[in-house]
Amino acid sequence: NLGNILAAAISKNSLELNTDDILVIAQKIVSKSENRLVQLSEIRPSKEALAVSNITLKDARLVELILRESRRIVRKSPHVLITETHHGFICANAGIDQSNVEGEHVVSLLPEDPDNSARRICEEIAQIIGVRVAVIISDTFGRAWREGQVNFAIGVSGMDPILDYRGSLDRQGSVLKTTSIAAADELVG
Repeated sequence: NLGNILAAAISKNSLELNTDDILVIAQKIVSKSENRLVQLSEIRPSKEALAVSNITLKDARLVELILRESRRIVRKSPHVLITETHHGFICANAGIDQSNVEGEHVVSLLPEDPDNSARRICEEIAQIIGVRVAVIISDTFGRAWREGQVNFAIGVSGMDPILDYRGSLDRQGSVLKTTSIAAADELVG
């Protein structure tokens, strides 16, 4: 129960949450709490996974999981497999990784429904601490044609993740037609 864990950590560190505060939580702890860890030795690669593995030079068992977690492959080449996840995220390896998990052949999958996970954590915090907070679940993604990774909001509850300025006026009095700011992404970036 992440709500209990977070409440205990907040109390232990003499912190205080107020209504409308925003908690940013790493995807990995959410995935762990939802049993989204997979032992690669339990995975049997399909023919498609074997074929993609030959191109990407990635472990065929990992490729099988990536395919299961994806709507489609966006790009594949040696050491690269970019996919669109079932959530609609475009990222390397369907967001699957081996960092910060115990076991040499254990991987972490993204939460199945990150918005629902964030909503559940909001409700748990409200019940335990008695305040309504927003929760953002973040994960690290690479960016096309750029070096380095940044954090993105993959799940949000308790706040509007987009600040939509369309229809408002700029300083010169012109109507803004396309300006929508990814506020949740900016907060975790």
